[in-house]
Amino acid sequence: MMDKLIDFASQNPILAALYASLFTWGMTALGASLVFFFKKAKRSVMDAMLGFTGGVMVAASFWSLLAPAIDNSPGEGFAKVVPAAVGFLMGAVVLFGLDKLLPHLHINFKRDEAEGMKTNWHSTTLLVLAITLHNIPEGLAVGVLFGAAANLEGVEQIAMITSAISLAIGIGIQNFPEGFAVSMPLKRQGVSGLKSFWYGQLSAVVEPVAAVLGAVAVSIFTPILPYALAFAAGAMIFVVIEEVIPETQRDKYTDLATMGFIAGFIVMMSLDVGLG
Repeated sequence: MMDKLIDFASQNPILAALYASLFTWGMTALGASLVFFFKKAKRSVMDAMLGFTGGVMVAASFWSLLAPAIDNSPGEGFAKVVPAAVGFLMGAVVLFGLDKLLPHLHINFKRDEAEGMKTNWHSTTLLVLAITLHNIPEGLAVGVLFGAAANLEGVEQIAMITSAISLAIGIGIQNFPEGFAVSMPLKRQGVSGLKSFWYGQLSAVVEPVAAVLGAVAVSIFTPILPYALAFAAGAMIFVVIEEVIPETQRDKYTDLATMGFIAGFIVMMSLDVGLG
C-alpha cells in the first residue's frame, strides 16, 4: 500500500497534495459529525483534545518540516541553518499579521475577548475564523512536502513523500478532535446540530487550497524549498503558542491538556520516524 502511495505521489505530487489535504479536511468533518451524537462535551475532554492537537503540531513542525528544511539547505555550519531560520521567522510573522488583522475568537474565550480587527460579526463566525486561521499552515505544510518531492529523486524523494504521508495522517488524526472542538461550542451557543456540523467542517476547507498552492509553489520554484518548509513550521508554532495552548489553560484541566499535548507529540513523532 505504501509503495503504491509513494509511486503515485512521485508522479502526481500536486494531485497527491490535494488528495492528502482532502483527507485531513474529511477527518475534520468526521469529528464535527459527532455533534449529532452528543448533546454536550466535558470541558476536561475538550482541553485534552486541544492539547493533543498542539502536540501533533509541534512534533510535525520539527520532524516533518524543520529537519527536512535544514537537510535540504546548502552550505555548512551556521550557513546551513540560515534558510530554515529565515523561513521560520517569516512564517511566524505572517501568522502574527493575520492574527492582528483577521477577526476571530478562540475556543473557550468570551465574545468580548475576540481578537483582530473590531467587528460586529457573530461569535459563531469568529470561532470558525479562528480555526480556519490555524488550518492554513497545516494545509500548506502538507502541500510543501508533496511539492518538494517533484524535484527530488531516489531515496531523497521517497523520504520526502513518506514524510508528507505521515504528516497528512498526523494532521488528519488531530483534525478529528479539532472538528469536534469547534462544533460542540457552537451547539452550546444554541446553534442547530446541522449548522454546528457545517461550520465545524467548514473551518478546514482552507486546507486543500493551501496545500495545492504550497505544492505548486515549491514544485516550480525549487530554491524556496527550505524556506517554505520552515515557513510552515514557524506558522504552526505560532498558532500553538498563540491559540492552542492558551485555550487549554483557562480551566482546572491544565494537567489533562498537558498530557494530551505529550500524547500528540509522541503520536506524530512515531508516525514520522516509523513511516520514514
